[in-house]
Amino acid sequence: MTTDTIATDKAPAAIGPYAQARIAGGLLFVSGQLPIDPATGAFAGSDAPTQAARSLTNIAAIAEAAGTSLSKAVKMTVYVTDLAQFKAVNEVYGGFFQAPFPARSTVEVSALPLGASVEIDAVIAL
Repeated sequence: MTTDTIATDKAPAAIGPYAQARIAGGLLFVSGQLPIDPATGAFAGSDAPTQAARSLTNIAAIAEAAGTSLSKAVKMTVYVTDLAQFKAVNEVYGGFFQAPFPARSTVEVSALPLGASVEIDAVIAL
């Protein structure tokens, strides 16, 4: 199986030894995206909904760089530091997708890198 690495300056660079995304088996595997604005390097807001929107925008940019789009997402994982934000994050998330929606898990975690409130990863068909 061949694999390719995807990188774009329209999403933040990885903050560790990992790729923004990898392609394998006809799928794009997008690493967890923090709510960082790639133009400024700053967090996009301090609230979970704003951070979710930025994370999803970053994923969309990576998908576009790979020649695909969020409309082909098959699995998303949303990590939040406060599950009380589930409804608000869901409202933002819903604005990025139309039926048929991708499969998804939402997981509450004790902390995320750089103090983020939200991190989202994705598996997207090519």
